[in-house]
Amino acid sequence: MTGSTNGAAASGAAPDGADRGDFLAERFEEKRSHLRAVAYRMLGSLTEAEDAVQEAWIRLDRADTREVENLGGWLTTVVARVCLDQLRARKARREESLETPVGIPEPLLSPPDGLDPEQEVLLADSVGLALLVVLEQLAPAERLSFVLHDMFGVPFDEIAPIVERTPAATRQLASRARRRVRGQAPAPDTDRGRQKEIVGAFLAAARGGSFDGLISVLDPDCVLRVDLRETALGAEAVARQALTFQRLAPYARPALVNGVLGVVTIPPGGRAVAVQGFTIAGGRIVAIDIVADPARLEGLDVTVLEGLDC
Repeated sequence: MTGSTNGAAASGAAPDGADRGDFLAERFEEKRSHLRAVAYRMLGSLTEAEDAVQEAWIRLDRADTREVENLGGWLTTVVARVCLDQLRARKARREESLETPVGIPEPLLSPPDGLDPEQEVLLADSVGLALLVVLEQLAPAERLSFVLHDMFGVPFDEIAPIVERTPAATRQLASRARRRVRGQAPAPDTDRGRQKEIVGAFLAAARGGSFDGLISVLDPDCVLRVDLRETALGAEAVARQALTFQRLAPYARPALVNGVLGVVTIPPGGRAVAVQGFTIAGGRIVAIDIVADPARLEGLDVTVLEGLDC
């Protein structure tokens, strides 16, 4: 990525008389939010995304960037390569493990009244939990091609060297990924008030053990996934599954889960045991994605939900 530049500020060369370390640190901080957003979409984990961004800084500090014309593009490429290596290693571990899925998305929680500015940047373009779940099902090169091109507008001829494909083959990778995303992660309704109404009706029905009440808010083709695994398909199957968790329903608290209304289940003791992200389209719940993996839940900041009740 060495496209046109508007001077030293956009390049990797420090202006005459400027300290190189200070110059690079300042340019890097300007790009940090963008790099975190790229890495989070690539890895589905804010913790791992932060590690990838930090690795990019280490490489920047060691590199000779005087000939780099577009420092932002160079950093995006570095982060993408780091993430691709992590995804490939994750895929290898997944193939070795027959029990625990690797790469369960790490949800981001916010109070139901809104996101803070930092999360607004990170979750722009509706990076909901359902989308992250679908991205986890893609091959590493497919995911990178789709994320960089469709979410960040990087041309295929700049992505191709990263995935070691031709631009035409890279375009095909992104196309395959796009079809899967469209088929499994429909764009959610954005009306927060409508989301609250439907999720509230779902919880009321679950608490009251009302099978018909659950059916009334579920899309006929609704899918329920727990830690990446599809556990129920179709409104009746999802409703029956939801009723098995009736005893936990009183402990559900409202939250924005990756920017979309969901719930966090926090029994007495103050530790989350599950995070549910709802995808609502056409006035019905079309997908429920649950994160129950203790390793992913351990680091959640549930203090942002203190005092809230459904």
